[in-house]
Amino acid sequence: MSQPYRQCSLSVLDTLDDPHMTFDAQGRCHYYHAYKRAEARDVKTGSEGETLLQNLAERIRADGRGKPYDCIMGLSGGVDSSYVAWQAHRLGLRPLAVHLDNGWNSELSVQNIEQIVTRLNMDLYTHVLDWNAFRDLQRAYLKASVIDIEVITDHAIFALLYRIAGKKGIKHILSGTNVVTEFVLPPHWIFNKGDHVNIQAIHKAYGTQPLVNYPFMDLRVKKWLQLVKQIRSHSILNWVPYHKAEVKQIIQQELGWRDYGGKHFESIFTRFYQGYILPTKFGVDKRKAHLSNLIFAGQLTKQAALKELESPPLSPRMVEEDRTFVIKKLGFSPEEFTQIMQTPPRPHSDFAMEQGIFTQYPALKPLRGLVNLAKKWVAPQA
Repeated sequence: MSQPYRQCSLSVLDTLDDPHMTFDAQGRCHYYHAYKRAEARDVKTGSEGETLLQNLAERIRADGRGKPYDCIMGLSGGVDSSYVAWQAHRLGLRPLAVHLDNGWNSELSVQNIEQIVTRLNMDLYTHVLDWNAFRDLQRAYLKASVIDIEVITDHAIFALLYRIAGKKGIKHILSGTNVVTEFVLPPHWIFNKGDHVNIQAIHKAYGTQPLVNYPFMDLRVKKWLQLVKQIRSHSILNWVPYHKAEVKQIIQQELGWRDYGGKHFESIFTRFYQGYILPTKFGVDKRKAHLSNLIFAGQLTKQAALKELESPPLSPRMVEEDRTFVIKKLGFSPEEFTQIMQTPPRPHSDFAMEQGIFTQYPALKPLRGLVNLAKKWVAPQA
C-alpha cells in the first residue's frame, strides 16, 4: 500500500525514491538510522583509526614479504581509488594496481591513472575486455530492461581482483568502498554485483555471441579463495579522515588528479547511465542518495543539496553528445534505443539468480558448522 508523499527531514530522499521508506518522530528516514549504525560500527577516525590502519599495514607487509606485491587494488581514476592509492603509498605498501578497460574510459580518467601510477611508482595491470563481447553484454542488459547495467563492470573488477590475488599469492585487497560517501542507496536501485548466474541468464536471453575474455567469479570460488587462500578485502577509507572536498584537494595536489564532474563519471557510459538512462527510464536520480550520504556524514547541508538538485544530472548539451556517442558505440539505431527506453523496467529476479552453496547443494548442509568454524578461525587473521 503506497503512502502519501513525504521527504526525509534531514536528507533529500523521499517516498518517490523508496515507497517503503519509514520515518521516526522527528521525520528522519530509516536510511539515516542505518547510516548512523554503520558509521558507529565501521568508521574509526583519529588515533583509533590510525592505529588500526598501521596494524593492518604491518600485517600486509609481513604477508607480502619476499613477493613482488603485498596487496592489490582496483584503480579507476576516480576519487575513491585514487585516495586508496595515496593511502597505500603513505603506509609504505606495495600494491599492484589493476584497471579494467571496458571501452568506456574518459580521456581524463586515463590521464588520472597515468599520473597516479607515475607519481607513486606503482605497477599497473590493465585488463582489456573484448569489446565486441562486452558490447553484446551491455546491449543484452539494455534489452532486458533491468536497472543495474553497471553490475557487469563491477562484477568483472571484483572477479579480476580475486583471481589475480589468488594467482599471485596476494592475501590483501584494498577497497575504496566506504561508509561516509557511498553507504546510502535504496536497495531496488542496484543488484547483487557478485551474481554471475544472473549475468549469464540475461546474456543467454538477449546476447548474440560468446562472452570472450570476461572474468566471472562464482560464490564457491570466492569462498575457496577466502578460506583456503585467506584473501581478505579491506575498506581502509573507513579508517582515515574522509571529507570529500578535502580528499579531492589532497589527490589534486599530491597526484595531479583532475576532477571529472560527478561521482563515477570517469566512465562515459556511467555518466550517461546515471545522468540519462536512470532518471529517464527508471525515475532514479542517484545524486539524491550520494548527497544524502554526505548530509548524514555532516559534510553537506540539505539546503546545498537541494540547490544542486535544481540542475539536471547532465546538461542538455552533454545528454545529446553522450546519447549520440553511446548509441553509435553500442550499435543501436536511434529508433532501437528509443524503443528500449520506452520498454517497461523488469526486475533482475525475472532471470535466474545465484543461490547460496548450501541451497544449491543440500547434501552439504551438515558441513555448515565446519565452514562457520573455519570462518571464525580465519577472521582474526584478516
